Amino acid sequence: MRILLAEDNILLGKGIEAGLAQAGFAIDWVYNGEDIHHAVTTVPYDAIILDLGLPKIDGMTALRQLRATGNGTPVLILTARDSLDDRVDGLDAGSDDYMVKPFELAELQARLRALVRRSKGITETVLQHGPITLTPSSRKVFNGDIQVSLSDREFMTLQELMLNAGKVLSKTQLEDKIYGWGEEIESNTIEVYIHYLRKKLYPELIQTVRGVGYVILRGDDI
Repeated sequence: MRILLAEDNILLGKGIEAGLAQAGFAIDWVYNGEDIHHAVTTVPYDAIILDLGLPKIDGMTALRQLRATGNGTPVLILTARDSLDDRVDGLDAGSDDYMVKPFELAELQARLRALVRRSKGITETVLQHGPITLTPSSRKVFNGDIQVSLSDREFMTLQELMLNAGKVLSKTQLEDKIYGWGEEIESNTIEVYIHYLRKKLYPELIQTVRGVGYVILRGDDI
C-alpha cells in the first residue's frame, strides 16, 4: 500500500515515515499543500495523510481542490485542530477520517488499513484465498496451518495481489504500490518476488497474463 504524507513538521514526519515503513507501507512525503496536486497526478495512492496547517496551500484548501478534480483517494486528516467545528469542516470538505495530534502510531496504521479496505470494498480484516491467509495488521501469512516467512517486499507484493483479487496488475502497477520515491528498483524485481511467492506458497496461486501482468483469481473466476 502506497501512502502520501503531507506534513510540514520534519521531526513528526520522519517519525510517521519510519513507523509506517516498518508496518509495510510505501511512503512518499511532501511538505506543503502545493505539492499534493503534482504527487496525486503521478502516483496512484491508496490513501493520503493530510495535515491542515501546511504552507503555500493549507490542507483544507488542498483537500477541496483534490475532491473538485474528482480524485477519490481516501484522505485521513491528521492535525492539532481538535474542535468539533474543525472535525465537521474536515469531514464535510471530503476527508474520510480525522485524527488529532498527539496520536498513537498503531492507531494511525489501523485507520489507514481500514480506509484502504473500504475503498476496495473489502469488509474482512484478514485476506484469504484458498489455503492462503494474510493478516495485514500482524504481517503474517499462513498456508493452511503453516506460517510462511516472507520478505517485506514479498509480503507487500502478495498483499497487493490479494487486495485486488480478480484484477490483473502490471509490473509497473505493482512497483508503484510497493516502492516510494527515490527507491532503487531492479528491472526484474517483480518477477523475482513472484517467483519466490510461488515457491513459498504454491505455483498456481499467482497467474501470469502474458504481456499484461499478474493476477490472483477470485473463486468465481477460476
